[in-house]
Amino acid sequence: MKEFALIFRLKDLADFKPTPEQMQERMNWLAGIASQNKLVDKGNTLLPFAGSAKTVRPDNMVTDGAYTEIKEFISGYIVVRTETIDEAVEIAKANPVFKIGGSIEVREILKRD
Repeated sequence: MKEFALIFRLKDLADFKPTPEQMQERMNWLAGIASQNKLVDKGNTLLPFAGSAKTVRPDNMVTDGAYTEIKEFISGYIVVRTETIDEAVEIAKANPVFKIGGSIEVREILKRD
């Protein structure tokens, strides 16, 4: 089995105001993954960064943000365990973040033996 990080993104910090119903929907989604024994780390599914970020490079050069091309707010992450990235994508597709214009980045986690 492989592990994948599902990174939740929103277009704007203003979108980060979930209703109690939306929170329950997210919790139900997480419970469904856990019931399949595929939830490795529920991480911090709500990761309210203040919005500013800096990247420090090896030459001590400091730039704004984590990635200059990303203009989205990272709202959280979880880690799931599946056989393939396609299976992780299917899990991601069921997340309610899409109802508020969000997106999910799915990345395989490198395991070193």
